Amino acid sequence: MENQKYLAIVILIGGKSIRFGYEKGTIEIYNKPLLLYQIETLAKFDEDIFISANSEEQAIKVQTKIDFPKKVNFIVDERTQSHLKEIYTPLLGIYSAFKELKRLGFQKAFTLSGDAPLIKSEVIKYMIQQAKGYDCVIPRWENDFLEPLFAIYPVDSTYHRAEQIVKEKKHFGLNKLIQSAWKINYLSVEKELKPMDPSLTSLININGPIDIQKVKNILKKEN
Repeated sequence: MENQKYLAIVILIGGKSIRFGYEKGTIEIYNKPLLLYQIETLAKFDEDIFISANSEEQAIKVQTKIDFPKKVNFIVDERTQSHLKEIYTPLLGIYSAFKELKRLGFQKAFTLSGDAPLIKSEVIKYMIQQAKGYDCVIPRWENDFLEPLFAIYPVDSTYHRAEQIVKEKKHFGLNKLIQSAWKINYLSVEKELKPMDPSLTSLININGPIDIQKVKNILKKEN
């Protein structure tokens, strides 16, 4: 194992994009791929960036279509177990990515979905600062809904928990990763994140054409 490193950034792009029928991250909004908006924001930070893909084919497709402003490292989902051959879930991406991050010696990982193009650097910076002294940092709404795909997790214990869930062959919900033994910093979406990101665009995910239009409208207004 290499010397311990504090934080990596992991972007999960391994979903099937069924609603679109093609690679979601390469969809262009105002002539720029969706994923590139996110990478340009994350490139402002010193942390290493890893992209978790569902296959070598997906990784090559994204690398071919996007000119990244900073070096990114690709990790491909591990599908050696037969029941994982046709599983496309963020948890499998976390399991595969965190296995590699553990090998590389990272302590924590800021984990994001690759379909959230409007993340704000102020929010990212704040969450990284808030990770000091905690195992996990995760935004929580007033109704107790969590944002598990916009959170900082401890690499070692998250990997082992994800491995356990994968072996159980049952439910792959991300909330199952959260462990009672962790010291968790739950950040209030309304009280802590919203003052930095008034429209909470950091939490907007692209799940269908209506979301594409929403992002276009926001970008047009901001520019």
